[in-house]
Amino acid sequence: MRALIELFFTFSKIGAFNFGGGYAILPLIEKEMVINNGWMTTHDFIDLVALSQVTPGPISINSATFIGYRLFGISGAAYGTLGLIFPAFFIVIFAATAIQKYRNSSWMNCAFLNLRPAVIGLITSATLSLGRTSIVDLRSVLIAGLTAVLVFKTKLHPVVIILISGAVGGVFYFG
Repeated sequence: MRALIELFFTFSKIGAFNFGGGYAILPLIEKEMVINNGWMTTHDFIDLVALSQVTPGPISINSATFIGYRLFGISGAAYGTLGLIFPAFFIVIFAATAIQKYRNSSWMNCAFLNLRPAVIGLITSATLSLGRTSIVDLRSVLIAGLTAVLVFKTKLHPVVIILISGAVGGVFYFG
């Protein structure tokens, strides 16, 4: 039970800083799960993030659910997920009230303007962290390159791009 409570509070701490969406939060999740608590290896974390990406729903909540399940089963999935969304519930209520009240103030506009670079930095950090452990040979570089070209040069749906990348990976690694 103590481990479940620790998982809940760890994800609550992460959820309190969930600005910018799921990708921006991945470095925080990785730091807590891999470095600070040693609950999983970097390789396991990357696998769970990949699984979280290809399943429906927000990647941050999927990650909390899958990590909690991996660590402590169904109870861990529930505690991890609830821990992540618990602070957001109160932050959204407070933020909605404050934004409604101060939406035309210069300091509110300045705050949002200054949050943008921080969110970009967090997303870049997540990208570099995932890339460092996922791009390990020439084949993975080619798959990453193909995926980038498809994302930036076509109007294909992300699910189609994921399926194409998975098929290419299957041919490269198992063909």
